[in-house]
Amino acid sequence: MAWLGDSRRQVRSFPPEVRKSIGVALYDVQKGDKAPTAKPFKGIASGVFEIALRFDKDAYRMVYAVQIGRRVYVLHAVQKKSKHGISTPRQDVDLIEQRYKQALKMEKES
Repeated sequence: MAWLGDSRRQVRSFPPEVRKSIGVALYDVQKGDKAPTAKPFKGIASGVFEIALRFDKDAYRMVYAVQIGRRVYVLHAVQKKSKHGISTPRQDVDLIEQRYKQALKMEKES
């Protein structure tokens, strides 16, 4: 498991119930299974997935990549602040894309 940027710190700031759900999902992924709550994250590459959870009227998202070598790369985690629409803000998509490229580079160098 490789956490990129501040993704680990962000997940640790989520409520305990959300952290537990994310932990269970990541465990499934590490075993080679697809997390039941995961869906493809469009616009980056195949093998990039998003887990979106709602808790106490807030939305939490974690994006990870699984098809890069043998490691799972957690690319981004965020509490969604916007009350308008469900799309991921462009700046978050750009950051996810940057971290995905970083993960590819890290895997190539290892």
